Amino acid sequence: MNGEAHDFSDSTGRSKLRPLFAPESVAVIGASEKVGSVGGAVFRNLLETGFTGPVYAVNAHRGLVHGRESFAALHELPQVPELAVICTAAAGVPDLVRECGVRGVRGAIVISAGFREAGAAGGALENQLRLALAESPHLRMIGPNCLGVLRTENGLNASFAAVPSRKGRLTLLSQSGALCTAILDWADERDIGFATCVSMGNMVNVGMADLVDYFAHDDETDALLLYIEGLTDAPRFLEAARACSQRKPIIAYKAGRFAESAAAAASHTGALASSDAVYDVAFLRAGVERAHSIEELFDCARLLVGQSTANGDRLGIITNAGGPGVMASDAWLALRRPLAKLSVETRAALDAALPVCWSHGNPVDVLGDATVDRYRLALRTVLNDSQVDAVLVLLTPQTMTDPAGIAQAVVAAKQATSKPVVASWMGGASVRPGRDLLSRGGVPVFDFPEEAVLALHHVVSAAERRVVIPPPVTFSHVVTDRIQEMRNLSEWRAELARQPGLLGEVRSKQLLSDFGIPVVPTHVAHSAEEAIGIAERVGYPVVLKILSPDISHKTDVGGVLLGQATAASVQSGYESMLATVRQRVPQARIDGVVVQPMVTASSGVELLLGMNRDPQFGPVLLIGAGGVTAELQKDTSLELLPLDTAGCDRMLRSLRLYPLLEGFRGRPGVHLPMLYDVVARFLQMVEAIPELVTAEINPLLATRDDMIALDARLIAGPSPATAIATTA
Repeated sequence: MNGEAHDFSDSTGRSKLRPLFAPESVAVIGASEKVGSVGGAVFRNLLETGFTGPVYAVNAHRGLVHGRESFAALHELPQVPELAVICTAAAGVPDLVRECGVRGVRGAIVISAGFREAGAAGGALENQLRLALAESPHLRMIGPNCLGVLRTENGLNASFAAVPSRKGRLTLLSQSGALCTAILDWADERDIGFATCVSMGNMVNVGMADLVDYFAHDDETDALLLYIEGLTDAPRFLEAARACSQRKPIIAYKAGRFAESAAAAASHTGALASSDAVYDVAFLRAGVERAHSIEELFDCARLLVGQSTANGDRLGIITNAGGPGVMASDAWLALRRPLAKLSVETRAALDAALPVCWSHGNPVDVLGDATVDRYRLALRTVLNDSQVDAVLVLLTPQTMTDPAGIAQAVVAAKQATSKPVVASWMGGASVRPGRDLLSRGGVPVFDFPEEAVLALHHVVSAAERRVVIPPPVTFSHVVTDRIQEMRNLSEWRAELARQPGLLGEVRSKQLLSDFGIPVVPTHVAHSAEEAIGIAERVGYPVVLKILSPDISHKTDVGGVLLGQATAASVQSGYESMLATVRQRVPQARIDGVVVQPMVTASSGVELLLGMNRDPQFGPVLLIGAGGVTAELQKDTSLELLPLDTAGCDRMLRSLRLYPLLEGFRGRPGVHLPMLYDVVARFLQMVEAIPELVTAEINPLLATRDDMIALDARLIAGPSPATAIATTA
């Protein structure tokens, strides 16, 4: 009964959420006259914000509540309310929810706190609440532990928010009730309104995915703002968000960017595929535009109110000062966005209308003595240019500047165009009247050019993501019967389930080999004499590597020796390496020394191919620059599964090292079809063996003729707490 486990994706499912936002009648259970009580605030808000349906007070002590008759229990009400708002002590909430279900209530908002956020006892109480909901599948519930719900169309304020929301076209879904109140307060000062605000609380029944799906089809909502702390059913959220983003923009702020798991350092993949990086990939796939601060989220909200949809990213800039124009240009170009190239006709019109010393290009510097008419003409001319998709108007308060008059001209120009127009009125008291006029006229106005540019970038990105991209399926060229050929697949799964933790290098390579991935021949020696014997069989030079289930990164502890070319060097290298490792990590178990032929290819490329099984999003594939400096280079690309050939190609092309893969300055490229084949087989292994939580080939040596895994690290189940995980 997880909050995001329900499937409300069809019209019938969405209609089950309607009583939460458009009820015909409401009962407040726990309504009170007590000053400062939550029940009193909720009941008063419902009475004062224009909700026209019946509002009932349920209070065990009867009496009047804010002048209205109260009822001792739900069954005493003259009718069954569609929505019940519960504001009582947590201990009684499961029984109240159960009674709501029995009486036929269709929606519930549990504002009461004291559930899993309060510790073990609260968690047990939350489980009782889930059981109560399971008895009434027709009942949908938001909460517990939430601020409530505000819906401006029908005057529904089923919350204890101190500031009511202005009516608008944005919907806010927040996993923090306190943040909801801050946003409402902020928006009220800036004349920004909302269609709906939902504080989601603990999401026991209705979760983020359900709400995104519902408001994707809400006629009162033009765009969604999300505050996310965590997702309990990430696949459902991605499905709902992907569908919604094709209809209307979604801007999300994800908190907790730098939380790290204890297992992250157990591999390069774990360290590079952080939870926050995975959210970036997930949002990109779902068409969700990500803001990296609440301020960015607010700034995006300004642009989403009353603005036309951006149909391109060629920006025109109009300014009365050169410096701010350069600042705006730098900020836009840094985001890999192009400045508009003014047409010949536009330049000629500006030449005829502006002083001879205007900038003669974009940014259009109308000079410090610019009048209202000069701004008006420049703005109209630039907006009429078909090579301009959006316009940023900048103003600094100079002696002859009329901030208010110019603001009126910008508002008029914005009303006459379908292109986005944003402004930055830089300064304090002298530009405040102009800023107020812009805000009231529906033109987003910012303190500084960089803020305006970043907000516009997010809105343009959200529009770009509405282009339908078919979801990936799988690699089409890979032999699909590989798994059927593996007679020992069940044995592998049983072994990994029985012995979780870091696999030894030999077993890791054996598993890769079983899936058809080429690996370098690997042998284990338990003495220097054995190591010499192996070296003479495979041929010099050889590599010596420590074999230990407790050491993840061998190089960091002196556990790798390259290019051992003679028996004498193998003898001394074996002994010195063991001594070094035992000194640096005396508690590590040593199972021997790996001996393998030294593979060198001056024209080859060392790659990292890895997978980390994210607890929310599932397997995450990582491809990038490999070798011991992988974490320093951080030239990697991440993707969620499933992945197809086109997706793999996009990942590779996003790497800085990609020119080396194609061939660079006379250096031969690598065998790309063979690389795709290795990736596909690697993904087959990940899919076939869910016991693997981390899988990494580093380096995977790619040449024009071959692919070969030189080292591998696989981890089954949770990474063991005893693992010695040193990172580069």
